[in-house]
Amino acid sequence: MSNPQILLSAFADEAANHKTALEQFSALAAIGLRYYSPRFIDVDSSGVVKHVVDLNKSEYRQLNKLQVEFGMRVTSIGSRIGKVKLQDVDDGSHNRFVPIDKYLRTEVKSTINAAVELGTKLVRGFSFYHPVGSNPQDHIPQAVDQIGQIADACQAAGVIYGLEIEPNLIGETGPLLAEIARKLKHPNMVLIYDGGNIAAQNKDRLQCLSEFRDMAPYLGWMHIKDYAIDRSLTWSGAVDEARLKNFVPANVGDAGHEVVLRELRDHLPKLTKRMQKLGVPGFFLEVEPHLKGGGQFGGFSGPDGVGVAVRALQSVLEYCEIDYDIRTFADIQVARGF
Repeated sequence: MSNPQILLSAFADEAANHKTALEQFSALAAIGLRYYSPRFIDVDSSGVVKHVVDLNKSEYRQLNKLQVEFGMRVTSIGSRIGKVKLQDVDDGSHNRFVPIDKYLRTEVKSTINAAVELGTKLVRGFSFYHPVGSNPQDHIPQAVDQIGQIADACQAAGVIYGLEIEPNLIGETGPLLAEIARKLKHPNMVLIYDGGNIAAQNKDRLQCLSEFRDMAPYLGWMHIKDYAIDRSLTWSGAVDEARLKNFVPANVGDAGHEVVLRELRDHLPKLTKRMQKLGVPGFFLEVEPHLKGGGQFGGFSGPDGVGVAVRALQSVLEYCEIDYDIRTFADIQVARGF
């Protein structure tokens, strides 16, 4: 009996010292990846770095040409959707508030446009910041309403909205995200598991596995990073994202990727079939390692760090008997016309 298979991907800007498209594609192609997610990028090596949703038509054309040249395809748009306040409340945070009607016309519209321009079905997003100090559970009805409007806009464009688990947001835990998914029941909204974002909340591998189980019925794809808990820190119930520095590869952290991926193996046939039915080539595991630093809107690993992170994930996948596809000499022969 053959092993189930995943598709490997990575956030390309994590691999580039200067964020140029040439750096990003060169690093990921050298590692052997065929898929990437764009986030911050300097398309023409001019020194001007933009978020991918802010590119113009000419820059999208340039990026598409480079994708063909390097044999890369887009996994998802690494968007910022949902990283704004749910309510217009002065809670001492620096997060912005944008009324949902305006948000749909601006950030959501430009993000969906990026997905269409770059030929992907997937948009990564988040579940909004509740007022600091409040209980996220109390805000689920409003979050469900606004996420539903975003998912409706995605559906109208043939795009799927992936809701990522992350600290400090309404969907900061597996049970909260699962509740949002159950209440929404939207065909174009799925969940994104990220073990590092759970371990960063001072949760051990048993808690990470439990939250994976909460999310498993609704998964669309997964992000792969891990975190080494600093046992000397007192847990206050919130994560200072600017100070997160203990990210590690998937084979050494506290998220327990070995046990999570062994459980994923049993779900993969069904999850793969679901995503293919939605027009996605398969079930993605996407490396977002933050090995040299992470923050609210991104992270950095360098070309060496992304290579280390991808190889670490490959070792765990092989141990768990999950197959993956990377470039081989056969791909070089095809490129040479053999």
